[in-house]
Amino acid sequence: MNNSDIKVCVGLSGGVDSSVAALLLKQQGYDVFALFMQNWHDASTTLHGDCEWEEDRFVAEMVARKIGIPFYFVDLSEEYRKRVVDYMFDEYEKGRTPNPDVLCNREIKFDAFLKCALKMGADMVATGHYCRKVVEEGKDGKPVYRILAGADPNKDQSYFLCQLTQDQLSKAMFPIGDIPKPEVRRLAAEADLPSADKKDSQGICFVGKVDLPTFLQQKLKSCEGDVVEVYDAYYADNEQYRFVHDTLQSLLADSFSDVKMITDYISEDKAMPVSASKDGCPWNMKALESLSDEQLFRLSQPVAYDIRFETETYRSGRKHIKKTRYKENPYGKIVGRHDGAQFYTIGQRKGLNIGGHKDSVFVIETDIPRNIIYVGEGHTHKGLSRSCLRIAPEEIHWIREDLRMKEGEIRRYRVRIRYRQPLQDATLIMRRNGLYILFDTPQRGITAGQFAVWYEPLQDSADDASTSFGEKRHPDTNTEMLGSGVI
Repeated sequence: MNNSDIKVCVGLSGGVDSSVAALLLKQQGYDVFALFMQNWHDASTTLHGDCEWEEDRFVAEMVARKIGIPFYFVDLSEEYRKRVVDYMFDEYEKGRTPNPDVLCNREIKFDAFLKCALKMGADMVATGHYCRKVVEEGKDGKPVYRILAGADPNKDQSYFLCQLTQDQLSKAMFPIGDIPKPEVRRLAAEADLPSADKKDSQGICFVGKVDLPTFLQQKLKSCEGDVVEVYDAYYADNEQYRFVHDTLQSLLADSFSDVKMITDYISEDKAMPVSASKDGCPWNMKALESLSDEQLFRLSQPVAYDIRFETETYRSGRKHIKKTRYKENPYGKIVGRHDGAQFYTIGQRKGLNIGGHKDSVFVIETDIPRNIIYVGEGHTHKGLSRSCLRIAPEEIHWIREDLRMKEGEIRRYRVRIRYRQPLQDATLIMRRNGLYILFDTPQRGITAGQFAVWYEPLQDSADDASTSFGEKRHPDTNTEMLGSGVI
């Protein structure tokens, strides 16, 4: 089949990435048309306070005219509100932190938008994502669709596609996946596309840059509560923290002496090593196999905080006015007030308005029923780090269904728990009560509601692998994304 026989719908957003995707497909001889989707109406929620989508549509239409392809418009705002925004509100209300970009791709771009494109006669849908798709024949003779990380390590967006299915991938195209971002900009400028100098979009997918608490207050009510700082002494006397330490210590391979409980990096994008484990897997596999489902479940649970504060009366000033204050507590201190625990997320340090500390203060836990935020000072605070997480059985998603793990199986993969985080070495353990991910080194800010995504290094070595532009491929980009799950 010739390219001219294949009709491709490009999700043209008005940005440079989708513009160059459309340009390349047109140059390659495909029958291309552009479809702009509007997913959000309410400009009052954005920080700019204007209708950014109207400008985006205008630019997208100019790009289509410049390339010489038909341009169409579809309003998917009702679908987006029901399937993405309402889900966001529900998750935040439960004290979890969802990822709207992952949901948008699963529920909108490669579902509602895809169905619309197919009705318009498209054979395939193309987007400006920085990732690569490979098709190979499976053992049963049917095609297997693989997602490889994008060639540009600074722009790899495979993470956002971690919930796609084989059926969705069969209709997907990613024309710029093997091109570095600077080259994409150059191609756009060379073709004199109106989007060539357009800045990358920020904020919530299709909503824009928002003040999250203000955005969430559309449906979630403000309710003042305490901000409690947790001291190191709490962990010394905490049964769960001791259990995790002792269990991890018992799982260490013979060549490792002491288990690490705290991350040893400060900035994920600057100081973090590409591979978290320099000395190989630290875990004894036989010891891992011997753990019961109950032990693994407990190992994956975060520390729960229950610090009670007693009050005392005292007399103050010349007139000895009677006042009340909290007694000193060795485990922590009430250091501030907040507008609602549901507006905060683990690892957050902005918007707390807590002074008097040498180092940054981070959220380490949110207690929604009691409306309390627990915080800790410094990157190395014990409450920020965890080594094990669990994905419930119903939340496990395999892109490569042919590689699905069986109960009792243990595999080594590389994992990330947030976009732009360098891949981390980890051991995956499949059990009846869920999939457990045990990292070689502790991870900072593991957050319920986010997606853990696992990758497998490609057979070609990172040293030999190169991009189509002759550049050596970064180890993290020389990987295939296999599956994901909600933490």
